[in-house]
Order: sequence, then structure tokens, then C-alpha cells
Amino acid sequence: MKRLRRHGQESQRDRIKQELFQFNKAMEHGFPHQPSALGYSASLQLLAIGTRSGAIKLYGAPGVEFMGLHDENAAVTQVHFLPYQAGLVTLLDDNSLHMWTLRAHKGLSELLEIGRFTLTGPPGAPPSVTRVTAVLPHSSGELLLLGTEGGHVFIVEVPGFREVEERNISLDQVASSVPDDYIGRRNLEHVEALQENPVDPDQVVIGYGRGLMIIWDLEKRCAMQHIPATQQLESVWWTDDGSYILSSHSDGSYCQWIVGREDVNEEEEKSDIPYGHFPCKAISKIVQLPTKEGPPFLLFSGGMPRASYGDRHCITVIHSKTHVALDFTSRIIDFFVIKDGPQNTGDPSALVVLVEEELVVIDLQTAGWPIIQTPYLVPLHSSAITCSHHISAIPLKLWERIVATGDLQNTHYSKKPWPITGGQNLAPDPPQRDLLLTGHEDGTVRFWDASGVCLYPMYKLSTAAVFQTDTDPNDNMNQSTEGEWPPFRKVGCFDPYSDDPRLGIQKIHLCKYSGYLTVAGTAGQILVLELNDETAEQTVEAKVVDLLQGQEGFRWKGHTRLDVREDPVLFPPGFQPFALVQCQPPAVVTALTLHSEWKLVAFGTSHGFGLYDYQQKNNVLIKCTLNPSDQLAMEGPLSRVKSIKKSLRQSFRRIRRSRVSLRKHHVNNAAKLQDANARLEAELAEMELAPVQRKIEARSSDDSFTGLVRTLYFADTFLSDSSHNTPSLWAGTNGGCVFAYMLRVPSIEHRTEEAVTAQPAKEIQLMHRAPVVGIVVLDGHGAPLPEPLEVAHDLSRSPDMHGSHHLLVISEEQFKVFTLPKVSSKMKLKLTAMDGSRVRRVGVAWFGSSRTEDYGESGLMVLTNQGDVHVVSLPTVKMQVHYNCIRREDVSGIASCVFTKHGQGFYLISPSEFERFSLSTCNLVEPHCLIEAPLQSGTSTQHRPQPSRARNARQESEDAEVLQEIQKSLEADQT
Repeated sequence: MKRLRRHGQESQRDRIKQELFQFNKAMEHGFPHQPSALGYSASLQLLAIGTRSGAIKLYGAPGVEFMGLHDENAAVTQVHFLPYQAGLVTLLDDNSLHMWTLRAHKGLSELLEIGRFTLTGPPGAPPSVTRVTAVLPHSSGELLLLGTEGGHVFIVEVPGFREVEERNISLDQVASSVPDDYIGRRNLEHVEALQENPVDPDQVVIGYGRGLMIIWDLEKRCAMQHIPATQQLESVWWTDDGSYILSSHSDGSYCQWIVGREDVNEEEEKSDIPYGHFPCKAISKIVQLPTKEGPPFLLFSGGMPRASYGDRHCITVIHSKTHVALDFTSRIIDFFVIKDGPQNTGDPSALVVLVEEELVVIDLQTAGWPIIQTPYLVPLHSSAITCSHHISAIPLKLWERIVATGDLQNTHYSKKPWPITGGQNLAPDPPQRDLLLTGHEDGTVRFWDASGVCLYPMYKLSTAAVFQTDTDPNDNMNQSTEGEWPPFRKVGCFDPYSDDPRLGIQKIHLCKYSGYLTVAGTAGQILVLELNDETAEQTVEAKVVDLLQGQEGFRWKGHTRLDVREDPVLFPPGFQPFALVQCQPPAVVTALTLHSEWKLVAFGTSHGFGLYDYQQKNNVLIKCTLNPSDQLAMEGPLSRVKSIKKSLRQSFRRIRRSRVSLRKHHVNNAAKLQDANARLEAELAEMELAPVQRKIEARSSDDSFTGLVRTLYFADTFLSDSSHNTPSLWAGTNGGCVFAYMLRVPSIEHRTEEAVTAQPAKEIQLMHRAPVVGIVVLDGHGAPLPEPLEVAHDLSRSPDMHGSHHLLVISEEQFKVFTLPKVSSKMKLKLTAMDGSRVRRVGVAWFGSSRTEDYGESGLMVLTNQGDVHVVSLPTVKMQVHYNCIRREDVSGIASCVFTKHGQGFYLISPSEFERFSLSTCNLVEPHCLIEAPLQSGTSTQHRPQPSRARNARQESEDAEVLQEIQKSLEADQT
């Protein structure tokens, strides 16, 4: 009977787990790492980006996103959409071609790979014959022209990738149509460019590396015209009216050629070197687009004077009398221009530029050509990310104030709407407003709307103005000198260089109810800020905290503290600092927490922790946790490099000595090794360890950084006796020590006059001395205590103060529950660590049921150094589920992980991208979008070639065969 009851309880528990927990890697936020190719479909209004890792990502209207990954570990070198179809072709650097399609499934579109193809040459031919260098999807949507390194052009049918050998254009055919004097002077080299005549789809221009361009008639299968350029060819552009061809070259020049004249020669070309006759870099791409009224737009990338500006990454835009060289901060991958009108037939409206570190969109119809703010693909790493902080369910009032403050920062952006509008976003509206805050190396904190599919930038806070740095607050990237040539204009926000690495933000804590924010940095600085809707001029005074407390024999060898500005600083609307705490020594702040109801901030470093009253601007508590034998904690990150080198030298010496001793005593050591192994097996057999646990080895108190403060926690709980609750501060260190302080916080009426006091109450030393990574107090019902002011805003029930409270201490190796106020051990859970697992991140989350809205459970989300995520039940501290989430080799990804209060998480998969995952069945954010096949209007199809009768007949035959196969399979299913 007991066995049946237990089985019933287990099955019920399994059912509840299925209702609460489900692992999903929902999507990626940010800018793709190492982009390598760009594509655009005017008919679908979709943008495609390929990366060096083989990923392909599609973007349309905000919220419309797709991602695919090639099986091959090869870089995407080209991306081309098929005209008037929901499909695209990718070329990888392993010379393989891949066909992708957007297929509807259950009312939503999904990106699928439906075919792959590699050109094969004749037997014995060198690989260069079929090495693809240029790809042209024909406007018929049925053919793909592939130019190769050997100079041949292969024609294949799509989507089936069937080579049409009789229509291939061989190098011999081209050479026979070119005058002998041209062929005699040079060989043609590879096919550099392929372009279709916009008004006659039977004609294409083939551009060869040495400069020759051939206009080829696909129907007549012969050359119509040859254009004998003399410079190395970089790109080709056929004007919209079909009357001219533009070519750009390696010497920084471009030429304009008349189409249709048989007597074109080198002297009659219209050639121009835009930036003078000094040696210039190549113009890698050129585009000319007409306007309905006025002169055309001319755009090209490169062409800068090699000696003076060879290191600049520029795109030049020339229209009428306006000439601007857009100067980007990273290498240009590709660009395209969006035109007005449903079929992309109007005037140029926006220039879209993909550079190595960001996507920049420029409004070409507004005076001054301002930048259009991107709703996605924002470079998270415009300055390197140093920390993250997530806040769920932001109150509407605070949200609106942050949005309004951010709008004031964005006045330099264009008012035009986002020009890429393909697809339909069918995702439901987010159930709540979520913020993701990222701290950066340059001392900025960026606020992101993390509620939905798009990680949208809201507001940027800079802390550098508080300190004396080399930064000029009046610097403007967009300023250019009058009369400067070339006429440079800085664009883009990617700026990886920090004026002072000490400004880097290491910890962030925001109270969503009061609007108070505290941030801490690399040089021991802690700022407390409040949201102000008006500009304010004020001086911020530093309160110095000596964490060493007069201990002798220690000398700080790291960086110096930041100097605070003595003059008043004009702070713009937004979060403005009003208090500053400076730790001495100025070590990196490792722990930070804020209690806005008590007006207190707690902070910790590798030397100790402190408590600061930001209402009275006084220090309440200073505690030194430094181990007298810990010299590394006094060296700082810069001096530590020397210690690492020294330890490496010692390790190599030990290895050499051990090798020598092994040679001398090889036989004896082998016998000793066998004995040791036998003893070890016997000891393990006697231990009788549970299969899911392991023995936790005690650590030495002499280990480095044992005094480093890992976690800080405020709680209103029972410390002195079980009948009187009191405010308290808890601190956990790297050496497995937990300090508890009882706080006396005056009532609101006397808060400004009476001082907050703190006295030591408890001290716990974990037996195994593993670092303490989290502390949670559970109320009488076993629920985690609510956040400060959460009960006051009626967003949480009051904690139970009648039953016994419990203290949960999470170390790297186990979860241990203590009773309060006696602090006696009640239960514990050892982490499964046969492979050396250790806890790296913890966070309390609420998991709602997918079946009933009334049921849910609190759980502890845990991330280990193996990249696994676990959910531990509260208050029973039992393992519920575990999933593989992050690669164990991805140390930076594990270190960057941040959990949300509703069962989600973010971690960096690259310096510029967050991966978003969820463990909750009812809290999942992922794209839901639909792409419809574009309609072919009469204006766009009048020049498109119709498929031949033979192709129609073949297609009908193939369709009949498919129908027969389907019918046969249905009959087989019935029988």
C-alpha cells in the first residue's frame, strides 16, 4: 500500500513538473558576431545577414526574425534572395550553395534548408574551374548564374540546383568574341561581377578580374558588346534605364560606359578618381540610383587616399552639391539602398550599411542625412559589456519616465519610421514590462526593453562626468571641420575604446518601486542615483571607506582611485548621482545590494564589506574580511599578471623535476601507484556515497581571496529571538563564511535625525569552506521574503512572521538550510558533482502552472560551471529538473548569465549577442511571424522572361509524378 501511495505521489509530482518546467532556448538578442554577408529582398522587405560561423539570420518588421544554421562549419560569403519568392541562396567559403525557404506551418513561417549543391567540373579539372566567385539570381526566379575563379559562368535551375549545361558560358566562348589585341595583352582571370540588365533580362554583364566586361545575351547565347577596361575590376553596376554600366576599380577610380555601342574603346570611357590622383584604395562597390526630379545618387565604398586615410572605413554619398564620406568605426561588409514605393521603384529613401560591429541605416530624404535608430541588431558591445542586471514587471510610471528620458537623448535621430517592414509579427503583447541593464567598460549603463522579441534601447546613463577623465564632454562624433577634404562624417555608435578602464561598471542594482539606482565600478566606486526629469547642476562628494580598518603590513599594488570633479557638474535629465562611496583600497566591487525602504546600500570587495546610509550620507558599518596570509588580494588585476607568470614558471620547474624523478624511479613508482589506486578504491567503497552526491573536500583557509565578498542580502527576520523580528544584513565570503548583522533602522518620522546602527549577531563558518554564492531567508510558509517596498505597493503578500524562518545558504558545492534564530542545520542538498560541478549563479524565480493560473511555485534557479541549469524546490531544497544550457568550455558565457524573476535567463554567446532561455512553461518569449509570398505586379513582370514550353512540360511531368507518389502512400496507409 505504501509503495502504491509513493508511486502515486511520484507520478503526481512528475505531472506538476511538466506543468511548471520546460527548457527552451528561445532566441538571440543583439548584433550577430562576425558578420560576413548581407542580402536584401525588396519584394519581401527582408534583410539577411550571414556570419563566419555559418549562421543565417533574417529580419523584417520589428519582431519578425528567423535564424538558420548551416551544418557545415564554414563562413557565409554571399546571400541572395530569389526574386519574387520567399527563398534565398547562400554561398559558403567551402564552395557549397544552399537553398533556404520560408515555409508556412500552423499559421507561422519557419526558415528551412531545402537543398545544397556544389559545382563539379570535368574530370581532372583544377578546383579553380568551379570555385564560385559571383552569384546572380535571375529575375525569372528560375535560374542562378554562377561565376567562377576559372572565368566560366555556370547556369543552374532553382530550387532544384540542376545544372543547364547547354546554357553555360565558357571562358573559350567569351575569349573568341573579344578582339585579339585585348586577349593578347592579358588573361581574363576570375569572374568578379555579374549584373542583369534592368530593362532586358536576356542580357547580363560579366565582369572579369583584369577589367574586361562582356554583355552576354542569354537567349542568343552570344556576346553583344565588350567593354575593355584596363584597371583591376572591383564591382559593376547597371543603371536603371539600362543605358550605362558603371565599373569601379582597384586604383580608386570608377568609369561610366555607354551600353549598345560596338565601338567602345579605352579612350572613350568616362573615368573619375573622386579623391585625387594620389594612390587611392580600391572602390569595392558602386551604386547609382536615379531620382524622379534632380540628379541621381552616387554611392561607393572605399576609394580613400591610401597614404593619408587608408585606415578609414568609408562610404561616399554624392547627390547634387552634397558630398559626404560616411566614416565608420569598423570594416564595411556590404551595403544596399532602399527605394520608395511598394516595388522599390521610387526615389532612394534609406542607405543600409552592414559593418563588422553594427548595422547603420541613414535617411537619404531628410536634410543632413540623419541616422534612423534601429529597433533591433543594436550593438550591445558598443563598449564592452562588464555586467548585467534584470528587473521584471516594471511599474508603468517608472517605465514612462525612463522612456521620456531616453527620447530626449534621441533627438539627433531621423523621425522617419524603420524602412524594413517585411512580414507580420503575430507574437502576443508582452504580459509585463521588463528591463535589462548592462554595465560597460566606459562607465555607462544601458537600459534595454527586454519585454518582447526585440531588445530595444531605451536610455543610456554615463557615470564618467562625476570623475576627472581625459574625456571631453563636448566631444561630438558627428562634428566635421568646415572645408575638410575628404568631407568625413563619423557615423555609428560602436566605440570599443575606453578612456579609463577604472570607469568600468561591475555591479548594478535598481529598485523599480522607488526609482533609486546604485552602480559600482572597477576602482571601488559606488554611486547612488535617483531619477530626475529635469536638468540639475550639483557637486557629488565622495565618502571614503577604509576597508582595511588600520591593518598593518598590507600595501595596495593595484590601480589608484578615480579623482572626483570638485566643480559642479551639469547632469542631464535621467538618473543623476547624489551620493558617492569610495572604497580604499580601490579594488573591484564584487557584491552590491540596495534597500530603498531603509535607504541603505551594502557593498563588498576582496577586502571586506560596508553599509552606507544614503539618506544621511553616513557610513553605518565597515568590516574587514581580509585573510592576513592573502597577499594576492592586495595586488589588484594589473599586478596579478606578474603572479601568474611566476606561478607558471614554478609549475614548469615542478614538471621538469617530476620527469627527472620519474626516469630514476620508474619501477618503484609504478608499484606505489598500484598500491595507491587499490587503497583509493577501498576508501571509496567504504564511503557508500549516494549516486547523486559526492564527498565535498574541505578547502584550506590559506587559499587566495578567502575574504572576497561574494554576496550581500537584506532581510527582516528573527536574529535575537523567535518573537522579535529585526532588519538585518547578511554577507557571504569566498572562504565559506557568513556574517549576520542586526540593524536598527529608525522610524520614518525620526529617520532624518537618528542614525542607523549595526551590531554583529551571527557568524557561520561552513565546514568545507566553499565560497558562498547566495543567501535567501524563507518566511514561516517557506516562501522567499518579498523585495523592499513590494508589499507596500500591494504586489506581494506580507511575509509570514508567525512561523519559523529559515536561512538558505548556497555555496559552490551545496545548499544548506538553517533554522532561525538559533542557526542550527536542518537539511542540505549536495550538488551532483562527479565531474566537478560548482554553483556559479543562483536566483529565486516564480514558476506558474501552464494549466491553472492559480497555481505556481517558487524555485531556485542554479547555473553550474558545467553550463547546466537546475531548479531546486523551496523550502524542501530538492532537485526538480536540470538541463544542459551552456557549453562548459564557454567560461565567459557562464560568467555573464543573469536570471529573471519569472524563470528566464540571459547569457552572452559572443561579445555582441545575448542568448535568451526559459525554464518556465508559461513564460516564454520567442518570435511568432508570418511571411507571405510576394505578389508580382504587372509593372514588375512585364520585362521578366516567361518559362519555356519545355520547362513547363517538364514541371507538369514532375508534379504528376509527385501526385502519384502521394496517392500510393495514402493507399498503403489505408491498407
